[in-house]
Amino acid sequence: MQKNLKGMKMKRLLILLTLTLSLVYAKDSVEFKYAPKDLQRSFPSEQNQILSYSNILENVRTSIVNISIKKEIKGNLYSANPFFNDPFFREFFKGYGDIPQDRIQKSLGSGVIVSKDGYIVTNNHVIDGADEIIVNLAGDKKEYEAKLIGKDEKGDLAIIKIEAKNLNAVTFYDSDKVKVGDIVFALGNPFGVGETITQGIVSATGRSGVGIVEYEDFIQTDASINPGNSGGALINSAGHLIGINSAIISKSGGNVGIGFAIPSNMVTSIATSLIESGKYTRAYLGVTISDVSEDMSSFYNENYGALITGVEENSPAAKAGLKRGDLIISVNGKKIESASELKNTIGSYAPKRVVNIKFLREKKIDVVNVTLTTLDSKTAMGEFEYKGMKLAEITSIDKQQLNLTLEGVIVKEVDQKSEAFGSGVRKNDIILQVENSEISTLDDFKRATATDSKKRFFIYRKGGIFAIVL
Repeated sequence: MQKNLKGMKMKRLLILLTLTLSLVYAKDSVEFKYAPKDLQRSFPSEQNQILSYSNILENVRTSIVNISIKKEIKGNLYSANPFFNDPFFREFFKGYGDIPQDRIQKSLGSGVIVSKDGYIVTNNHVIDGADEIIVNLAGDKKEYEAKLIGKDEKGDLAIIKIEAKNLNAVTFYDSDKVKVGDIVFALGNPFGVGETITQGIVSATGRSGVGIVEYEDFIQTDASINPGNSGGALINSAGHLIGINSAIISKSGGNVGIGFAIPSNMVTSIATSLIESGKYTRAYLGVTISDVSEDMSSFYNENYGALITGVEENSPAAKAGLKRGDLIISVNGKKIESASELKNTIGSYAPKRVVNIKFLREKKIDVVNVTLTTLDSKTAMGEFEYKGMKLAEITSIDKQQLNLTLEGVIVKEVDQKSEAFGSGVRKNDIILQVENSEISTLDDFKRATATDSKKRFFIYRKGGIFAIVL
C-alpha cells in the first residue's frame, strides 16, 4: 500500500514537472515560416532555347571606345627614386642626380560616347597629364586623336572629343532609380585585350567614404571591373547607362567583386558643364563635418545628419550664423543623414545658389537661408604660384581631409612639366621650411623665396619629411 502511494506521488511529481517545463519553454518557442511545399521551379529556358542579352548589348557596345594615352614624364635621378631624398645618397651620387630621366608613359582605358558628334566621357585618371589621347571605335580600324574639353578631378570625370559624325550615343538612365539586385553589365577594355563585357548585379548604391575621390556617391557592383575598364560603361538590362566604371577595391589589382561606378545623374551634371564651359564649379558652404554616432544622436533628439565640427572664417556658413555643434538635417527639403550626403548635395548646386538649411542646435530646430559661393574662387583668392606649383595656406578642411597637425603651406596643384614637379614636388605636399625659415603662411614663403637662387625645401608627405633643392 505504501509503495503504491509513493508511486502515485512520484507520478504526480513527474506530471507537475513536465507541465512546468512545458510552460517555461513555451515562452521561448519560435514558429518558423516555411515556403509552400508545392512551390514550382521555373526554368529560364528549354533545351531548344538560349537565354541571352545579346540583342540589348549589340547596340550599346558600339557606344564604348578604347582610349590610349601617351605622356612624357620629366624628372631626374632624384625624383625618380625616393631613396635619393636621403642626404647620404644625394652626397654619394652628387652630380649624377641632375641627369635628365625623361620617359614616355603609355596607358589604356575606356570611354563612352555621349553625343553623335564625338563627345566622349571617361575618367579623369585615364587621361590625366596626357600629351596625346588616341581613341579607337568598335568595328573601326581608324585611330582618332582626341581633344581634351574639360575635366573634374574631384569627381574623376573628363570630357574628350573626336572629329566624327553619326556616332552611336549611349542612352542614359536615371541613376536615382537604380535598385540593389538589378542585373548590370560592365563594358570596357580591361588589360588591353579588346572589347569585354562582364555581368553582375548592383550590390549597393550611394557608397561614399571609400577614399577614391573627393566627391563620392558610387554605385557598387560585383560585375568584374579590371584595369582598363576605367571610364567604361555600367549598363542595366535594358541597355541604358547607369554609371561610369571608376575603381575597384583589390589587394592584388584584380577583380574581387567590389567595383564602383559614378552614377549617371552625376555624370550628366558634370559633363554638361564641362562641354559648355570647359570646367565644373561646385558650390562651397565652408564647414568641416562628420557623421553622428549612435551615442551622439541622443544629444540631437535621436536625429542623424551632418555634424558641423568647424566653420571657415568669412564663409557662407559663417555669414549665415552656423556654428560648431550644429547638426544639419536637411537642405532644400532633402533629408541629410550623413556628412558625405551633405557634401555631395552642396557640391551638386551651382555657385551663388540660395539654399534653405534646417539644423538642430540645443535640441531645437532652426532654419536659415545660405547664399553659397564657389569653392574654386575661395581657394584661388589665397593662392600663390611658384615655379609651376600653386600654393595655399592650410585650412581646417585640409587638416581634416589630410589628417594634418602641422603648420606650413600646401601644394594645391603642380604642373607635370614644371621645375617643381621635376624636383619631386607633388599635389598635397606640405612645405614646412625653406632654407632656415620656417613656413606658416604664404607671406612667410614669399619672403623666404624672394631671391632667385637655389634653395633647400623641407617637405612633409604622408607621415615623412624629406628635402629637395628648387
